Amino acid sequence: MAPGMNTSSKNKITEPLLTDEQITEQVRRILYDNMVEGHNGRYTFHYTKPSPGTYPFQYFWDTCFHVHVLTALGEHDMAKKHIRSLFLLQEQDGFIGHIIYWKHPFPARLTDFFQLKPTSVLRLTKPHMTALVQPPLVAEAVQRIYQHTKDIDFVREMLPKLKAYYNWLHQNRNFEGEGLLSIISPYESGMDWKASFDPVLGFKRGKGDWRLFLKVLWLEMGNFRCGYDLESIYRQDNFIVKDVAFNTIYAQNLQALSELCSLTGDPDAEEFKVRSDQCCESILKYMYNSEDEAFYDLAGHRMEQLRIAAATIFFPVVLPNIPIKVSEAVLQRHLLHKNGFHVPYPIPSLSVQEAAFNPDESVYIWRGPTWVVFNWFIHRFLLRKGYKEEANLLLTSVKKLITQSGFREYYDPFTGQGHGANDFTWSGLVLDMIVGNTPNEVE
Repeated sequence: MAPGMNTSSKNKITEPLLTDEQITEQVRRILYDNMVEGHNGRYTFHYTKPSPGTYPFQYFWDTCFHVHVLTALGEHDMAKKHIRSLFLLQEQDGFIGHIIYWKHPFPARLTDFFQLKPTSVLRLTKPHMTALVQPPLVAEAVQRIYQHTKDIDFVREMLPKLKAYYNWLHQNRNFEGEGLLSIISPYESGMDWKASFDPVLGFKRGKGDWRLFLKVLWLEMGNFRCGYDLESIYRQDNFIVKDVAFNTIYAQNLQALSELCSLTGDPDAEEFKVRSDQCCESILKYMYNSEDEAFYDLAGHRMEQLRIAAATIFFPVVLPNIPIKVSEAVLQRHLLHKNGFHVPYPIPSLSVQEAAFNPDESVYIWRGPTWVVFNWFIHRFLLRKGYKEEANLLLTSVKKLITQSGFREYYDPFTGQGHGANDFTWSGLVLDMIVGNTPNEVE
């Protein structure tokens, strides 16, 4: 076992851990309790809310997480329904927004309102979606369904939609032609208040507060005022960020899409493989900092590294094109030896050494607490690379969190106390960790 991976004496779990069977039944209950099915006009939608009250809509990458959980539960037909629902409002150019409003006419938060295109404001009572995107996990989600079902007809059904979506990303967010995608709002990262974005927003106070909220709100209002015209937004360069996690997921999913194309004999398989390789090469070229042995988000037209140690600094190690020497250096320094990430309940969303670190419950999330999704994301890689004991420690940590605090949105990395939304579906990813599948492998 690598140094630094021992559980801490601060760990307060004394009760027996939930068994895998108990976890499975609880995950099943939460997903079904949060599941929504209905009709609006010509649309029949089917999705799972991330939580009963806090997040009531269909969200893009949440739906992809739900597919992983549903397939781990053996609910393959349900997983297909979720994916079909996600693509129902896909625009002709391939675009899909990060939140889909099926029946609720108004967004839940003020900032969400400004994430709509001005034209959408005129049709709030009809199904509509935001003008933003989210980490593009959907090719892997479809691939996961195929791995469990071998349903090649489903792959053929979804492939044109997937290709159109990833082509839209390539054509509209690959601004510099380097294969890296830019996000235009913190919300597009899926990690809304991520501390590495603070310098871009002009926030210099450490822990998040109302000033940070106003800066993000002003940014959202600016995007809204220009009608989400991407050329205009890029020229203004108010928030053009290449997020490490977003681009790692993009590279992974281009590879998955290439493999799905190969399954059906689609000639575009090579093109998506080329794009994946280019993205990997640019991640290494622009995002990797050899002095810090970390991958950093990039800001602006000059692609300046944002040297703030969010948990995403080690995400690209999962990519096959990253040299083994680099992957080993990053893992050893930040994950295995936990430089800045040494807490009883890993993996914290921000290094404890950062000024913005806050392990407590807060509106300004992703700035310290532990989220199950980080453990889930890296767990698969550790298993594939033979770090079985380290992978098991991440899984055990999640089981302890759930045993102590239930299925919560995020957890205090020191005490394990649950915070945020209750019955949060993302924490059901623990079941996928238990099953131990590897979504990048197509048999």
